[in-house]
Amino acid sequence: MGEIKGIMNVNVGIDIGSTTVKIVVVRDGEIIHKHYERHFSKVREKAVELVRAARELIGEDTPLRCSITGSAGLGVAKAADIDFVQEVFATRKAVGVHVPQADVVIELGGEDAKIVFLTGQLEERMNGSCAGGTGAFIDQMAVLLDVTPSELDELAQGAERIYTIASRCGVFAKSDIQPLLNEGARKEDVAASIFQAVVNQTIAGLAQGREVKGDVLFLGGPLFFFKGLQKRFQETLKLDDAHAHFPALAPYAIAAGAAEYAGGTQKTYTVDSLLAALEKAADAPVVANYLPPLFEDEQQYEEFKHRHAMHDVMTQNVTMYEGDAYLGIDCGSTTTKLVLIGADDQILFHHYQSNKGNPADVIREQLTRLYELCGDRVHIVSSAVTGYGEALIQNAFGVDFGLVETVAHFRAARHFCPDVDFIIDIGGQDIKCFKIRNKCIDNISLNEACSSGCGSFIETFARSMGYSIEEFCKLGLFAKHPIDLGSRCTVFMNSSVKQAQKDGAGIDAISAGLSVSVVKNALYKVIRAHSPDDLGQHIVVQGGTFLNDAILRSFEQEIGRDVTRPAISGLMGAYGAALHAKDNRRDTTTLIGTDILAGFEHNVRSTRCGLCENHCNLTINDFGGGRRFISGNRCERPLGGTKKADLPNLYKWKLEKLKSYGKPSGIANPIAKIGLPFGLNNFELLPFWTAFLRKLGFETVLSDVSTRDMYMQGQHSIPSDTVCYPAKLMHGHIENLLEKGVDAIFYPCMTYNLDEERATNHYNCPVVAYYPELLKANVSALADFDFMMPYFELADKKHFTKHAVKYFCGKYPQIKKKQVIAAVEDAYMAQDEYYIDVRIEGQRAIRYADEHDLDVAVIAGRPYHVDPEINHGIDQLIASFGLVIVSEDAVWQLTDAPEVHVLNQWTYHSRMYGAAKYVTQKENAQLIQLVSFGCGIDAITTDEIRAICENGGKIYTQLKIDEISNLGAAKIRIRSMLAAVEEGRKLAEQQNA
Repeated sequence: MGEIKGIMNVNVGIDIGSTTVKIVVVRDGEIIHKHYERHFSKVREKAVELVRAARELIGEDTPLRCSITGSAGLGVAKAADIDFVQEVFATRKAVGVHVPQADVVIELGGEDAKIVFLTGQLEERMNGSCAGGTGAFIDQMAVLLDVTPSELDELAQGAERIYTIASRCGVFAKSDIQPLLNEGARKEDVAASIFQAVVNQTIAGLAQGREVKGDVLFLGGPLFFFKGLQKRFQETLKLDDAHAHFPALAPYAIAAGAAEYAGGTQKTYTVDSLLAALEKAADAPVVANYLPPLFEDEQQYEEFKHRHAMHDVMTQNVTMYEGDAYLGIDCGSTTTKLVLIGADDQILFHHYQSNKGNPADVIREQLTRLYELCGDRVHIVSSAVTGYGEALIQNAFGVDFGLVETVAHFRAARHFCPDVDFIIDIGGQDIKCFKIRNKCIDNISLNEACSSGCGSFIETFARSMGYSIEEFCKLGLFAKHPIDLGSRCTVFMNSSVKQAQKDGAGIDAISAGLSVSVVKNALYKVIRAHSPDDLGQHIVVQGGTFLNDAILRSFEQEIGRDVTRPAISGLMGAYGAALHAKDNRRDTTTLIGTDILAGFEHNVRSTRCGLCENHCNLTINDFGGGRRFISGNRCERPLGGTKKADLPNLYKWKLEKLKSYGKPSGIANPIAKIGLPFGLNNFELLPFWTAFLRKLGFETVLSDVSTRDMYMQGQHSIPSDTVCYPAKLMHGHIENLLEKGVDAIFYPCMTYNLDEERATNHYNCPVVAYYPELLKANVSALADFDFMMPYFELADKKHFTKHAVKYFCGKYPQIKKKQVIAAVEDAYMAQDEYYIDVRIEGQRAIRYADEHDLDVAVIAGRPYHVDPEINHGIDQLIASFGLVIVSEDAVWQLTDAPEVHVLNQWTYHSRMYGAAKYVTQKENAQLIQLVSFGCGIDAITTDEIRAICENGGKIYTQLKIDEISNLGAAKIRIRSMLAAVEEGRKLAEQQNA
């Protein structure tokens, strides 16, 4: 291949991304052709097709140069021996030629996102481990709302409010969006909130504290096609039209950059020789890790089907039946199921369909149909509902009973396998596992962090490849060489699938590999099983995902034993609810009849509650006839209820107590106004620092209680997206104090905590200990501000006094040594008094519970979990179930230190271990551990606290909390725990009778 002769220069750039292929043809510096198509995993074939389509335009014999770029382009480029250019470099090439004035480039692709800072220090940042906030994420969310991506964009134009939605990955987002939809939130508002989540992910995950300003160029398909996304970026970054650039070239910019790069390469081609090279790549052999096939042959598959067909339930057509019937409804995260059973537990009618974001309409339609089929022969005498949308549906249709889904699934499993000792239910986006001990739910695991082992995980892949989930999974049953994709999160799995596609793996091998991965994720990420014996001897599997034979087969192969899959696996929640309705039948039913159903209406409006400091976003659903349902509340007040909410609540008491330290001291002529950020360890040490500084002659000013707005105010300076939410909030507290006009901010670094002599050491967590250093380095406003961050240790009073004298007398000459010594005495006394007050209040709460025959919920967490923006009102949610709330620091000292099997060197950890032991010694106490996502050292505590609780005969409940305020999963866990406690007490009474 020689040099191009003549003046005509043709350069071709091919951008092979995670979901699309783009081609740009440049002739003598002018773009003469550009095209953009999804490849549906047929990466190499699509590249060949796009070049062939441009053949006539380029000309058969025209010499050209070519380069390939993109996240899925490297494999093709290597196999075809065509020059490859890294996509960030291609981006810079395109910008330099087409929009040279840009200061910052933001590019969102199918599964890739990047920011390039061009002015100041040149820097490029790409998403490494997470595809949240990309085109694939938006596609996933459109599927969830049952709209096309372009319809999602249209919906966003009509938004009236923005909800908080996580975009770190589709899993968390679904967990936030699904309850909103089930509670009746407007799709327009949810659509705009999805786009806002993408913006937040880009700023927090990629910019990471570096300011996005000046001329900002937005590239990539999502930022070109979605006007709603453009609007959210402009509003959040406060960019006017002159500084926000959305060029027509946006979807093709990287391909255009590749074409520019091609101009400087040595190899030349004709269209036909380029096609030949690409076709050679399409036929290249596959290199991958293989797994054994799911089934060796058809006969093995038929035997498998026959064995599972035995676990069936009797059915009878509702039109042939006469008598009483019982209705069960399961309003799940993505689907709605109805089951009607007769006197002998036979199924008379069942229905299973996607709830399309509006379960109330699905149920109205099916209930109307059911009444028509029943006529005068069949009487629905009792009904029950379970699932995410339980409260909405119970209120809308007057359903007799609402029960937590874990109990409904257990009731159904017992019907098929009376000796069941382990149930695993894999639904659309949730995995529920529960161990059964003594015929009672003993331990519950839910996937609060990852849905890569769930049904929607495979469904999303199937859709992205152009298949229905049924077709996609059948493809894998007889794959000879399933690809080993590992047991990893959705995002990493995307990368594995992309790699397999690059290597030319067939769709059957990918399908089978994904089925195995779903099972591995469920077993090793959610259940964290070490061996099949960890699960049990009598395992029942259920949920729509297990209707998929490939997944069921993978599960049995992985654990090495046969399991029970009821034939109605996808209907188990509804069937269990119907059995519950039958077991608990009342004299009359409250289920609405045909007359009310005929006039049924469903109107939704949103408002913000002002009855307490939570300021909850309420969704009000009106169903006509005086029936309505309010969701989004964290306490009983908007519902008109106060009785349960008025129970003793130490979380609430501690917050008010700590807020009182922020009241003005009235010191005349203070030396300075010093700000104290109301976050992290100041939730513990506020009494200490307030007394200390005021005794020295300073006025102290406390930052406001955390809010979402405060977080957003400081978001631009957060350098790490993975640090815990309590730490992220500190950036907002600093901004808040600066607005208050303080003279200085005091926030010391503290390696050690106070020593309570219950552990081998008394460290603070590294984030808590040194976060002031990070704030100083990243909050630009602190560069020329008096930010006081001395290193102090409070465990040794003498040591602290010495350092405090040196620091304060050195900084403020008017302060004398004896003043500091006196201030130290006051500070330690104030802290001791606070601890005593907490314990006295804790004892008062426990006495109240004992006297009124109530359960005590010991919430074991860290001091800053009292912050309502961090706990999202979980304490009030728990109180709404009639529990008295006590915190771990009120009870840890009431028992001896338990034996633990880890190195115990953290003050807060040893408190939680003590609280867990206390719970095992008090019959009416239950432990709930709060853990912040991103808290590495709490990973140590969870297994230890679980062991202490379970060895003492108590149920361990863990709630993970983050910046997302929806408490759907938390509610399921709390109700499941309470149902298990109640069931255990009933059994104990029966045994003692």
